[in-house]
Amino acid sequence: MLIVIDMLVDFLDAWPPADRRTLAAAVETLAKGFRSAGHPVVWVRQEFEPDLSDAFGEVRRKRIPVTIRGTQGCQLVPELTRASQDLEVVKKRYSAFFQTALDALIADHSADTVVLAGVNTHACVRATAIDAYQRDLDVVVVREAVGSYDKEHAAMSLRYMDGKIARILRLDEVLPLVAGE
Repeated sequence: MLIVIDMLVDFLDAWPPADRRTLAAAVETLAKGFRSAGHPVVWVRQEFEPDLSDAFGEVRRKRIPVTIRGTQGCQLVPELTRASQDLEVVKKRYSAFFQTALDALIADHSADTVVLAGVNTHACVRATAIDAYQRDLDVVVVREAVGSYDKEHAAMSLRYMDGKIARILRLDEVLPLVAGE
């Protein structure tokens, strides 16, 4: 099962265009590979109420108007294709597991492995990877398909996860595995 985290307009509009294109292209390639092999793709989107009543502490305290329900900012970036068979999870915290239906989706698809992509490596991707590991899932993070505005913490997070809670693999290593080669 591919879990793509927070590839949203509000997060990626501020990125350098080349970095955004590179990340989106890797995620799109990964999603197409999963679909072609008949594996589920889950798009995880952060989305808050306009009054931020359901947002986490920092966003509420600082009144940060990010990923607001009903705005373009909480939607996938247009470079990505969401297919009709793809699934969606709306989250309110860093982990895609926290008070969402992700556990049920994984059980429904009898998935024992989750492949993670998206942003931000040092926050939502890492929190989701840790929670997946704590559920005894095999966790793979695709190096080219994750990114962060904070490169230093992203690199540190990849080093922390690699070989402990996740396998950090390149896209060209993951695609043959997904295809069953």
